[in-house]
Amino acid sequence: MIITIVCDVLGEPNNGTSIAAYNLINTLKANGHTVRVVCGDKDKKEWENFYILPHYNLGSFLNKYVEKNNVSLCKGDLKVISKACKDADAVHCMFAFSAGRSAAKYCHKHNIPVTGGFHCQSENFSSHVFALRNPFVNWLVYKNFNKHFFKYLDGVHYPTKFIDDLSSKYGITKPRSYVISNGVKLDKFYPHKSIRKEEWKDKFLIVMTGRYSKEKYQKTLIKSLKYSKYEDKIQLVLAGNGPYKNKYVKLSKNLTNKPCLQSFSQSDLSDLLASADLYVHTSYAEIEAISCLEAIACGLVPVISDSKKSATSKFAISKNCLFKFNNPKDLAMKIDYWIEHPKEKEELSLKYREFVKQFDFNLCMRKMEWMIMNNIKEKKKVVLPIEETESAEEINLEERIKQAH
Repeated sequence: MIITIVCDVLGEPNNGTSIAAYNLINTLKANGHTVRVVCGDKDKKEWENFYILPHYNLGSFLNKYVEKNNVSLCKGDLKVISKACKDADAVHCMFAFSAGRSAAKYCHKHNIPVTGGFHCQSENFSSHVFALRNPFVNWLVYKNFNKHFFKYLDGVHYPTKFIDDLSSKYGITKPRSYVISNGVKLDKFYPHKSIRKEEWKDKFLIVMTGRYSKEKYQKTLIKSLKYSKYEDKIQLVLAGNGPYKNKYVKLSKNLTNKPCLQSFSQSDLSDLLASADLYVHTSYAEIEAISCLEAIACGLVPVISDSKKSATSKFAISKNCLFKFNNPKDLAMKIDYWIEHPKEKEELSLKYREFVKQFDFNLCMRKMEWMIMNNIKEKKKVVLPIEETESAEEINLEERIKQAH
């Protein structure tokens, strides 16, 4: 089948949303579908089945600000959108931004089956306009998303039940809902022996993965170390990159052990996590946090913010895996607890290895493909019941759609 994937943000696979897009694209291709990709990446202009959108010119100052935050602002050029979507069997839009909006409206008008992803919380936008925790601004963002995007879709992909429930709270139009994790590659992230840097050999290694931005609140973790009884024994690694890097370097200058702030390749990140002692996730707003699941898959016990705007807190299976949001002292207490209870930490790690299996990448990608195929069925009013008890391996998706016709 011909499936068009519309990506306002693509670029390099170095952040959660881009990785989710590439994973879906590559999975559909591997399963024999013709995949058309709409994005704003000029370097992909000559790539087969890539349709390149122009970018907004916001002026010198704003262009630099956007570039600094690694945000792509593509124009939803209808000529490009129509070429990419015409004669497609299905369209999936990753975001509720300009390209996704244009594609959703085009598909709605031309009766093309279209689904969309809920990969962007309002806080991901409001943090850039200095209104991260302003409820009115965040409500306006969701209202705008709904008016120009969600109401035109046939189905919506929610990475977690948390964001599905939150969308209902904010009055998002509810077409058919599909709650499917973006998935963890358990063949890449798993417990294994890994050699630490020599200077970290005798340290208690704490890792957090994520973009250095306001809504991630890495500052809470940095501050918490000053309250720990074991501050001089702790080595912190913030795996990522982003506009707040210089602020975090400055904030951590008085720590005994200089933190490591850098991005890692997938294999190097897996090795880092496998060699670490604890994972901490401090975010205020988070739809899923695959980074946390990757750490859990590598055998780490997580300590997670209890922010009500974050789905990640649902990954806590012990009270000592949660700390009060933006409370460095409480986080320090939880870090010290796990330093002092290594046997309990080891036992909980075994439980987490079972817990993370439900997020297996291959299973999640089969569900994503089924979502797109099922949406075709729903759109075309094909009576094709699929029992929930069927395993993903038993569902020959494309063949069953053909048979139904």
